Amino acid sequence: MDLSFLLIQTLNGLASASALFIAACGLTIIFGVTRIVNFAHGAFYMIGAYLGVTLAVRFLDFSYGAPSFWAAIVLAAVLTGLLGAAMEMLLLRRIYRAPELFQLLATFAVVLIVEDAVIWLFGAQDILGPRAPGLKGAVMIAGERFPAYELLLVAAGPAVLAAIWLLLNRTRFGILVRAATHDRQMLAALGVNQAVLFTATVFLGCALAGLAGALQVPKQPATPHMDVNIIAEAFVVTVIGGMGSVTGAFLAAVLIGLLQAFGILVFPKITLVLVFLVMAVVLVVRPWGLLGTPEPEIRGEAALLVPLRRWDRKATIGVAVVFTLLALYPLVADAFALKLAIEAMVFALFALSLNLLLGHGGVISFGHAAWFGLGAYASALAVRHLGAPMELALLAAPLGAGLCALAAGWFIVRLSGVYLAMLTLAVAQLAYAVTFQWVEVTGGDNGLIGIWPSQWASDRIAYYYLTLALTGIAVAFLIRLVFTPFGHTLRAARDSALRAEAIGIDVRRQRLAAFAIAGSAAGLAGGLYVFSKGNIDPSVLSIPTSVDALAMALLGGIRTVTGPVVGAAGLHLLKDFVMPLTDYWRTLLGLTIIALVLLFPGGIVGTLVDFLRRRGAGEGAP
Repeated sequence: MDLSFLLIQTLNGLASASALFIAACGLTIIFGVTRIVNFAHGAFYMIGAYLGVTLAVRFLDFSYGAPSFWAAIVLAAVLTGLLGAAMEMLLLRRIYRAPELFQLLATFAVVLIVEDAVIWLFGAQDILGPRAPGLKGAVMIAGERFPAYELLLVAAGPAVLAAIWLLLNRTRFGILVRAATHDRQMLAALGVNQAVLFTATVFLGCALAGLAGALQVPKQPATPHMDVNIIAEAFVVTVIGGMGSVTGAFLAAVLIGLLQAFGILVFPKITLVLVFLVMAVVLVVRPWGLLGTPEPEIRGEAALLVPLRRWDRKATIGVAVVFTLLALYPLVADAFALKLAIEAMVFALFALSLNLLLGHGGVISFGHAAWFGLGAYASALAVRHLGAPMELALLAAPLGAGLCALAAGWFIVRLSGVYLAMLTLAVAQLAYAVTFQWVEVTGGDNGLIGIWPSQWASDRIAYYYLTLALTGIAVAFLIRLVFTPFGHTLRAARDSALRAEAIGIDVRRQRLAAFAIAGSAAGLAGGLYVFSKGNIDPSVLSIPTSVDALAMALLGGIRTVTGPVVGAAGLHLLKDFVMPLTDYWRTLLGLTIIALVLLFPGGIVGTLVDFLRRRGAGEGAP
């Protein structure tokens, strides 16, 4: 490699870093002040791109020239910021004190609604934008041609960093933002109107996301799914730099940009996983990011601090009745109904395994799909490459997933809060990348097909009863575990890790054990899933699968024992019978999630238990 080539690659990396920093900078500022992890940040990036394309074309039609183009870019950023402020006033303002999970799901619901709105307004096709006037050609650098617009992007990142630094250090608004980042309670005690401050901060953060999207107009088309492509990397940059640190986000963006620019030359396949690998390494070595600070322990989250009700005779009778009805179900169900019932049982176990961590351990896992997918692949690979029968392959699912969860959990449980959640996401993305790119073993994005049950279980009814038996045993074990001393110590660590440590509870060991158990249960669900479908592909390890598990737990009630089981059934009914009735199923799902977060945070079972308690009839409710 000659010097000129290295210089061009460095500039390419810095151009990517600048665009990534501008997007991540807004996410960092919003989190620093509001403490909300805005999963919808990528959606506002996409809105900025679409507004930038639309306005740039209109402005250039009226007056050709650079001023009109850049005016369109700035206006797109401002309009995006206003939409972000509207989201803050209508939604975020109501969930500032809610647990992080509720915030993540609420902002994810916004992503679903925005995707449908973009398709409705602009269509499902990609939209190409105009080239930037005066920057259409290339410049000669060290004897090599380099796009002029890319050179502008190289300078855009440092320019935005300087502007944000001046804003935060030389204005009253900036002083209030920095004060809120360090201590919101003290700021409120001084009489500062937090509502106005939070709205202005979200406006600024979303405007930066819109600016980052609009700046991509001359480089790439606006697409309805570009939000997913940017949000993962923006999160990574924010976490690596340290939540709330703008300078840290800039350093992280430069690090990621340069590693991607040169990593693709050394190992082309590493680009899909590189950012998450870097984040995992940084968090293991420095748990709060490069320039971040430790998060204080947060106690008193109302959705979690609920006394566990004793499992009494009424609960046992209720479960026995449900199990009997499920056993009789094949007598009245057709093949399609049996298929749906099998999937509902599988995902009920998946959601219940997550709730062991989430509801009882207070550990937010945003990558629980990793264990579900690894269990599915363990079974599929045992059949395909080892020639194992279904019985042994099903045994490989919980063992393989449990061991992987144990190994990853050893690093994960050392963290807390958002950093822990993001490391679980990183692990899931690493697993996704391996299954996607290891074509010789996993089949890559085509997956593996022809993974069928043994002869005796090939009949749909027989496989239904097998699924009922295995999921029933696993669900009973997880429910029983909640009422053991292990379950009580896990909740003690959830409610106050410091107090739990003070009375002799090894919090890390308890959470690590919970990770291994939850991973094994999710792996069993994955093994049952692959034999019910007959095939497997990397999508089972993707972010939407993890979000489905979170939505099931929330729908049923994360503060209950059996709520996630009901939530799994409810979400499947919604997906299979209600969503197909409309093309805008994302909006329907998003509105459902928002309604649950705002109106029924206790979920179906939790709300029912609260109602019965108020009526004086809820003493034995599960």
